[in-house]
Amino acid sequence: MSVPPSRRTRPVHIVSNDTLVESPLVIAHLDKVTKIIQQAAENLGLPITVARTTPEIDQSFWVLLIGKGYPSPNMTMRWCTDRLKIQPTSGYIKQHISQYGAAIVLLGVRRDESSSRQQSIGRHRNVRGTNLAEHPELLGAYIYRPIVNLTTDDVWEILGTYPAPWGGTHADLFQLYRDAEGGECPVVLSKEEAPGCGTPNSRFGCWTCTVVEKDKSLQGFIDAGKHQYKPLVDFRDMLRDIRNKPEYRQAYRRNGRLTFDLNGKHIPGPFTIQARKMILETLLKVQEEFGEALISERELDLIYQHWTTELQQEKGLVDG
Repeated sequence: MSVPPSRRTRPVHIVSNDTLVESPLVIAHLDKVTKIIQQAAENLGLPITVARTTPEIDQSFWVLLIGKGYPSPNMTMRWCTDRLKIQPTSGYIKQHISQYGAAIVLLGVRRDESSSRQQSIGRHRNVRGTNLAEHPELLGAYIYRPIVNLTTDDVWEILGTYPAPWGGTHADLFQLYRDAEGGECPVVLSKEEAPGCGTPNSRFGCWTCTVVEKDKSLQGFIDAGKHQYKPLVDFRDMLRDIRNKPEYRQAYRRNGRLTFDLNGKHIPGPFTIQARKMILETLLKVQEEFGEALISERELDLIYQHWTTELQQEKGLVDG
């Protein structure tokens, strides 16, 4: 707003990422705030576009886990971050780099978040004479970290002191964090920054996240009186519990090979079709109990297609 209208020539994109398995409370807050921001930008005549990135439907969490049988993510096999977070947002940025030649990506990362975040920030030096660092993976993209040196207390003090520039207050945001527990789960734009999501400090990660030992954020909401989220926590715990049980996993990997680690221990393949059916049946029961959509019809269609193809291939192998 401090820039004269004649100089407001650079398009600004406010981009949030929805993995399609986000905490419903977080998505509800995001929906509300982004709508207000978009309306304010239009009313003020600002060149701002509010965008939401989502994974391709064939790369969604449910299609990969239930359709293809990918085992629940863990620290050594965290297949979700790249497909659900990095690829959709990076694709959006690449699209606009090709249109304009370059893009500056503002990230709210801070050194104070964690030691791994501090190391990640330290690896990327600013271009000489600027506050911009070249993005390690996106050619033509530069990263600007405006709050990199602020502490968590600094951030909350600023939010408490200054009203939201698009109107209203940050009261809902304060309440959201007050009800939850743990650390933060920031926007992730590269694989080396992935440890910022799905760690013991993760606050607002996916409600299905099995990388963490315990989902502190959803449990925090339940403890705050939002008991409708308990079926989601129970479902997540089930996904984590069955991951390494041999009776739920195929012996062969998806490439048809038997795999062993360096110590000769067998590495099991994807979930069996029977396990996937059990997971889907349980999910649909949780969805009915929760009262909101947790999986889409398009995802269900793709899941059934994957099952049909796989069963036909198995039948062909047996007949052969």
